[in-house]
Amino acid sequence: METKKYMTFDKLGLSPELLRAVSDQGYTTPTPVQAQSIPVILEGRDIMAGAQTGTGKTAGFTLPMLEILNREHAERGEQSSRRGGRRHIRVLVLTPTRELAAQVNESIVTYGKHLSLRSTVVFGGVGIQPQIDKLNRGVDILVATPGRLLDLVNQRKCDLSKIEILVLDEADRMLDMGFIHDIRKVLALLPKNRQTLLFSATFSSDIKQLADRLLNRPLFIEVSRNETAHQVTQVVHPVGKSHKREMLSYLIQTGEWQQVLVFTRTKHGANKLTKQLVIDGIQAAAIHGNKSQSARTKALKDFKSGSIRVLVATDIAARGLDIDQLPHVVNYELPNVSEDYVHRIGRTGRAGRTGEAMSLVCNEEVKHLRGIEKLIGKKIAQVDVPGFEADISVHVEPVKQAGRMQQNRGGGGHRSGQRSADSRGDNRGGGNGRGGNRRRRPSRPGRRERSAAKG
Repeated sequence: METKKYMTFDKLGLSPELLRAVSDQGYTTPTPVQAQSIPVILEGRDIMAGAQTGTGKTAGFTLPMLEILNREHAERGEQSSRRGGRRHIRVLVLTPTRELAAQVNESIVTYGKHLSLRSTVVFGGVGIQPQIDKLNRGVDILVATPGRLLDLVNQRKCDLSKIEILVLDEADRMLDMGFIHDIRKVLALLPKNRQTLLFSATFSSDIKQLADRLLNRPLFIEVSRNETAHQVTQVVHPVGKSHKREMLSYLIQTGEWQQVLVFTRTKHGANKLTKQLVIDGIQAAAIHGNKSQSARTKALKDFKSGSIRVLVATDIAARGLDIDQLPHVVNYELPNVSEDYVHRIGRTGRAGRTGEAMSLVCNEEVKHLRGIEKLIGKKIAQVDVPGFEADISVHVEPVKQAGRMQQNRGGGGHRSGQRSADSRGDNRGGGNGRGGNRRRRPSRPGRRERSAAKG
């Protein structure tokens, strides 16, 4: 089923209250995953959906589940829907990370703001008592990470016996993070007669086995599996490993980027890079698993508000950050797992908007680049940054534009000088009159000279 050009949300069977909330967000046309999943979920069918991040999958299950609950709420009446004066949990959404859980709950609140339904989110890393208090007041929808959910169940503070809809979001990531045993424990607590919605970016044999146990005659939906969003411009910047940090600072300052998400492989690397960027006069913060939840929440809030320009993250945040109109994503280090590249750059180019994804690639990472290009089915264009040329043998996609560095000062955009295949020939270091191993220090505003500015 393809999304027709004339299809709008009012053709999907949603109530006026939900259509109003969607309109408030400025959306009129559903994405392919929304157009395919919403009608099927409203029919009560189980689904197994494959969709990359940034395709609108959260709204794809949030809108129909809100519609189903609202219809039942209206049919039974306000009082009869609260047996004993207290709501019971009717929908459970399981997610792998705190950030993703918070994001899903934000979507539920946003789209359900004109309905009289209640939701809450529970995850570890923060005090459990405020979460217990909210559950005691009664909720219709619970968004949770598996570990904290089981803590609440073991304390007899959470009753899952009346669940009508179960959503497993980012199921592949949950298995990757070792949550399979927790998931099985949760499943044992749920009614067998329920609707189950499984969303996953990839479908390994483990995911298929899990789906076989969970789903009842599911409809399979697949949208842009292992493909990067076409709205995202992807480039590779070859660079020596020891000059990565200097190149990143240069790109941020000369491009006047005001909001950029940077990915590193390790927590230690994220902390180190953040400190170096601050020394360079660039406001930055790190977000990863060793940070407390309050620190992670503050860093994300400051990034969204513009208080900091750079958020340095590990892959724990790759599927959990939802930032409106994020223009730039940088792979400071390529991920070891090719699929994580797709999730990382999916943080930009969301909801039909455009974005740029840049990867700073040194010789040691070429093998990872090969795997990424094989996964996404295309070669990524090499863009040499003047002054940082490196003799690195990366795949090169022919590009039409050649010449010098271009900067979009107004929008903070960055276009490095792209050299055509004809102008390059076989010499990776040529094309602009300088040898591949030679580099010069470019001048840039606010630069602090240091004797050893290493990445």
